[in-house]
Amino acid sequence: MPTTVPKLLVFSASLRDGSYNQQLAALAARRLQAMGAMVTELNLADYPLPLYNGNLEAGGVLPAEALALHAQLRQHDGVLIASPEYNASVPPLLVNALDWVSRVGSDGGMAAAFGRPVFALAAASPGGFGGYRGLVALRQLLELGLFARVLPGMVSVPVAHEAFDQAGELVNSKTSELLRQVLAGLIAATSQGRPA
Repeated sequence: MPTTVPKLLVFSASLRDGSYNQQLAALAARRLQAMGAMVTELNLADYPLPLYNGNLEAGGVLPAEALALHAQLRQHDGVLIASPEYNASVPPLLVNALDWVSRVGSDGGMAAAFGRPVFALAAASPGGFGGYRGLVALRQLLELGLFARVLPGMVSVPVAHEAFDQAGELVNSKTSELLRQVLAGLIAATSQGRPA
């Protein structure tokens, strides 16, 4: 099978100014571009969604932002999410966005948005676990709830307030190498063309 240039989507599940996960997503995007991928950086602030409510869905018209997010996911070969940990779980912003996208029935529905792209997960946290517990919860949500394919390796960046230098690079060589490995895995998993 011929190798193709993968189209990858990268975003942070945090909207906070100065977010460590935004820094991590930006670093991942730069590295993926340097590895030859076509990268789209997405900002969830551009997709304001109401809190999911089945009564809104029952009205027959999904929010335009949900349809637009669905399009972004289905049009990319791979997705990297840099997600903070909220109470040892997934941030409400991300859960709400994924819930809305999962309700889109057109354009291939849930299978197109979650079954076709390959997902890679990363987190940065001031704590010592680096957001790992939140990543485990996010993996469960994606794999068990949305039937997504998630790379086995995940990137946790602990003590995030000391983790980045002025150029936005990771100062810890082991963490930097782990990120490189996960990004290389995402490139490898998406560069042979998309599955049917």
